[in-house]
Amino acid sequence: MGLFSKDIKTMDDLFVHTLRDIYYAEKKIAKSLPNMIEKASDPQLKADFQKHLSETEGHILRVEEVFKMHGVDAKAVTCPAIDGIIDEAEEVSGEVADKQVLDAALIAAAQAVEHYEMTRYGTLIAWAKLLGRPDCASVLAKNLEEEKATDAKLTKLAEARVNLHAAE
Repeated sequence: MGLFSKDIKTMDDLFVHTLRDIYYAEKKIAKSLPNMIEKASDPQLKADFQKHLSETEGHILRVEEVFKMHGVDAKAVTCPAIDGIIDEAEEVSGEVADKQVLDAALIAAAQAVEHYEMTRYGTLIAWAKLLGRPDCASVLAKNLEEEKATDAKLTKLAEARVNLHAAE
């Protein structure tokens, strides 16, 4: 079912479809983070990726909780956007030999993922409120806040040292 599928007739249908999209994305991210952890050479970057892997596992559980609260099956729909972002990250990181430059590339890739997740969670929160589901919005807001915090942490790390080392 594509985003503008004939199966989406109501705002509730759109909410559920987008919830299934982020569910797919979170699961895909959880599978790709171990590879990013392995490739990272900066110890703080490795630690941040490891922490985000744990958070991502929590995000999956929260999304499953929202499915249950909303009374629908927890299932994923393919998300071509996250597939593309992750494919691009894997392609770029496979082409970078210098470890410091690779760390900068990994941060850029991770931030592309974070920004995608932030847009999805922001939208889902707004729609949940519109649909009279502040309970669902509250659970999704926890994921959004963690995504924003991860993005900020990555920016700080990139600006404080990773990008500087890469430029040397």
